[in-house]
Amino acid sequence: MNHSLSHRAVLSFTGADRTSFLQGLITNDAHALTPATSVWSALLTPQGRWLSEFFLYDASDRILMDCADDHADMLVKRLSRFRLRADVQIEKTDLRVITGAVGSPAPSAPVATVPDPRCDGAGWRAIVPASEEGGEMPEEFLERRLTLGLPDVMDFESEQTLALEADMDLLNGVSWKKGCYMGQELTARTHYRGLVKRRLLPVVLSDGTFPYEGGTIIAGEREVGDIRSRSGNRALAMLRRDAWSSPELTCNGQPLSVVWPAWFPPEMR
Repeated sequence: MNHSLSHRAVLSFTGADRTSFLQGLITNDAHALTPATSVWSALLTPQGRWLSEFFLYDASDRILMDCADDHADMLVKRLSRFRLRADVQIEKTDLRVITGAVGSPAPSAPVATVPDPRCDGAGWRAIVPASEEGGEMPEEFLERRLTLGLPDVMDFESEQTLALEADMDLLNGVSWKKGCYMGQELTARTHYRGLVKRRLLPVVLSDGTFPYEGGTIIAGEREVGDIRSRSGNRALAMLRRDAWSSPELTCNGQPLSVVWPAWFPPEMR
C-alpha cells in the first residue's frame, strides 16, 4: 500500500538554468544537490518572511521539489515571474512523497530516495510514482517528527514566520556561504545580531492531551506561545525565548515543558 503524504506535492524544474535559477531565490545552496542528497530550503518574501518550505532532489535531468500541496500552484506562478530569459521550465507532476524511519525498507522503484537532511535520525524521504507501494503511515510520520522536533508546513505562518524562528538555521535549511537570495538581508541580520525572540520547539504535557486545534501557552499570567502541530501529549510550539526555562508553562491549565532535541545547541538553550 502507498502511504504517501497527501499534503505534499512534487514540482519539476527542467532546463539548462534550473540550478542557477533556484540558487538566486531560495535560502539554501542549490549547487549542493547530488543524486544521493537533498536540500531543505525555503522561499521568502523580500522582507525575509516565510512563503513556503520544500525539499529539492537531483533527479538527473531535472530538479524535483517536494512542497506543500496547497502551495504548489502558488510556487509555480510566483517562481515563473523570475524566469525572464532563463532556460527553466516549471510544472506540477503526479509524483508523490513517502517517508520512512532510519532502517525501514526504502521503496523498490523510486524516482529519488535520500536521507532527510535536517538532522541525524530523521529517516528518509522518497519521490515515487503514484502506483509505488511503501512508506510509513502519515500518523507515524507525524509522531516521529514531533519526537524529533522537525517542522512541517502547518507549523509556519505565511508572510509572518522568519526562517530562523522555524529553526531552519539549525536544521540545515539556510546557507550562510551562498550569494544573494530573496529575503537574505533580514535573515542574515537576524542571525548575526542574535535577534531571534522566539523559536519553534518540541513540547510535552505532563498530563492529558493537546486540544484538536488552537492552544495558547501561558507562563504565570503571560501568553508566551502557541501550539502548532500536535498529537496526544506531544506538540511543536512557537515559544518566546524568555519563557524557555520557565517552570510555570501551561496549556489549558496543564503543566507543559520543552523537550530539547539533540540538534538544538546547548549553548543556545
